[in-house]
Amino acid sequence: MYGVGGRGGSRRITLTRAAGAVAVATALLALSACGGSGSGSSADGKGAKVALILKEFTNPYWISMEKSAKAEAAKRGVSLQVSAGKSDDDTTSQINQIDEAIAAGDKGIIIALNGDAVNSALQQAKSAGLVVVALDTPPIPSSVANVTYATDNTQAGTLDGRWMAAKLGGGKADIAMLDDLANQVITVDIDRDHGFLNGMGIPVGNKNLNGAEPKSGHYTGGKGGSYKIACQLATNGSETGGQSAMETCLSKDSSINVVYAINEPAAEGAAKALKAAGRKDVTVVAIDGGCSNLPFVSSGEIGASAGQAPGTMAKDGVDAIATFARSGTKPTNQQGQDFYNTGTKLYTDSPQTGVPSITSAAASKVCWG
Repeated sequence: MYGVGGRGGSRRITLTRAAGAVAVATALLALSACGGSGSGSSADGKGAKVALILKEFTNPYWISMEKSAKAEAAKRGVSLQVSAGKSDDDTTSQINQIDEAIAAGDKGIIIALNGDAVNSALQQAKSAGLVVVALDTPPIPSSVANVTYATDNTQAGTLDGRWMAAKLGGGKADIAMLDDLANQVITVDIDRDHGFLNGMGIPVGNKNLNGAEPKSGHYTGGKGGSYKIACQLATNGSETGGQSAMETCLSKDSSINVVYAINEPAAEGAAKALKAAGRKDVTVVAIDGGCSNLPFVSSGEIGASAGQAPGTMAKDGVDAIATFARSGTKPTNQQGQDFYNTGTKLYTDSPQTGVPSITSAAASKVCWG
């Protein structure tokens, strides 16, 4: 995933410009006559204008995604405009950026949406003939996008939860849940939260909302044991948000020993708060798998992190629109799914029996690929 905070605005990166509309049409017709899927072909999207709209520009996750998209756009001959919201919940900027892409006559939009308030604008884009590719965050409903390339966020959260339950070895779990947003519901926030609870063996209560689970009871993961949800706060997926939320949670319950964080920036903020409080007996789990976060994993400040593949998401998004520009073929989700799964692996230097994982050293070779 997935992150938050920082400056917004747009960056225009023109990687290939067509000489003119006639040249574009001629090139596309010639390429169409060549046949084949077009995936991985050199410059087969030549002249196609594509808007990449990210959540924001400060989280390393989105920076990595931008870098991969630019590299693939150069390979495929796509003219890429990159923009983002000012923060993880800034839908107003994203709506304006979608409108600009429609007005510019873009072939498609690749977007990590900040909320379902952008749905109407994306529907207008599709009505105008643009292909809409969602990255990381599936829209509600999924049909708003032609395809979503994303982590199975429930699976990622479940890996964290299974690992945590196994590590506890039947001990009591006094849990702080550090979620993303407090002002709107997005699929990533719910799926990760609920995945963690499922992995721990805690009922979620309401499948459509965070925070509806029983606040205490018995978890059934690992050897099983008693649990309490001591605190549940939003972090906006940022380091400052994670640190502030963790400080507040510790003030409410000094016995917290388990922390679930929506992403690594929030987890790193929580780790800072725990270090300042002299707490070395708390285990933190997160989702992202960023290369820059691996030192936190190797030191144990973050016990485990479910790694994602934002580079693959971005590459697949650019490829999908380049192929559409060449052949008119629109991308689709995997059969029976509302997204296209780009995979996840658990990174930890404290492996637990029955929970598949790789070490931080092995992760350094694949992180954010």
